[in-house]
Amino acid sequence: MSAPILPGATIGVLGGGQLGRMFSLAARNLGYHVNVFAPEDDTPAGQIAYREVRAPYGDLDAVQRFAEGVEVVTFEFENVPTETVEVAERFAPVRPAGALLHMTQNRVREKTGLLRHGLPVSPFAVIRSPADLESAAAQIGFPAVLKTAAWGYDGKGQRRVDDAAALRAAYMRLGGARAVLERFVPFVGELSVVGARGLDGAVALYEPVWNEHRDHILDITLCPAPIADAVRSDALELARTVLEAFDVVGVLCVELFLLEDGSLIVNELAPRPHNSGHVTIDAHVCSQFEQQVRAVCGLPLGSTARRVRAAAMANLLGDLWREGDPCFADALKDPGVRLHLYAKSGPRPGRKMGHLTVAGQTIEEARERALAARTSAACRCEEPSWTSS
Repeated sequence: MSAPILPGATIGVLGGGQLGRMFSLAARNLGYHVNVFAPEDDTPAGQIAYREVRAPYGDLDAVQRFAEGVEVVTFEFENVPTETVEVAERFAPVRPAGALLHMTQNRVREKTGLLRHGLPVSPFAVIRSPADLESAAAQIGFPAVLKTAAWGYDGKGQRRVDDAAALRAAYMRLGGARAVLERFVPFVGELSVVGARGLDGAVALYEPVWNEHRDHILDITLCPAPIADAVRSDALELARTVLEAFDVVGVLCVELFLLEDGSLIVNELAPRPHNSGHVTIDAHVCSQFEQQVRAVCGLPLGSTARRVRAAAMANLLGDLWREGDPCFADALKDPGVRLHLYAKSGPRPGRKMGHLTVAGQTIEEARERALAARTSAACRCEEPSWTSS
């Protein structure tokens, strides 16, 4: 096993968004320097980093110089080109490995990889061209969900289809690119499990959380998930299997569908901290971001124990700014509300601008207070700063 990378060293992060920001905060608390590589200036992560490098991901000379200046590289979102990671890996360890990133960037590779390890997924068919539409429909049936094979998140690049005509129309609207047709699964809930695996193979799992979505974007996370013990045990075992099967070093989130019979299927993998894991910042002994630092640097993993009885996390999207700047002073009148803003350049519909977390005696109480705080913030204290850019 490689020697641990100790505090005082420099960690490189590919990507400058809010996940990189919260990772950088955790790394600095542990005494690390963080360098961020992103195509933009003044990114949420770059504002916290020791050094921010602005360059396109395709500038491989810049990537090389960046990797040469750090002890380890990680990433904060999936859409980093494969060649970028391959160059970085020549000069510094990349954790999780680029092979895992490559797999999760494409639904065909991801689902095939999950099946290879015996993990449950929705039945699917690969569509490479319009000629495959008829055979895919015959194999999967309707209703179904058509998804682009690559670059999909927060509901982007997917359509529900109920017949052959709708399938053909949706496929053309998605640009005729390689796609996956999945059988529509009548799930009763969406869960996620964030876990970490260290260089020594140790695994640390956070308990499953319950996710509520609006317009395919995560809206509310409840912790702990209100599920039976058997379901909780199955979710944790699935997450452990994924971490070990794919030799993950770092943090990974397993998104799950809960079916009516209590069984689970894997929807997607995210090889990084996850929006639903933000609740761990305020509700657990070691947050998912500190856990990522520990894992990629080869330190012992931290405790995933919950410090509160229950908690709820509510996303703050750009829509909250539509009529004016939110009045966060009103939201914070509840002294148990913890507010996290990402310092992004400007709000727009669906853009994640921040989140708030509330602890409670029950998840129902925490959810109610989180929603009330978000509603209070919508009082529009100031003139609008809305932008469509």
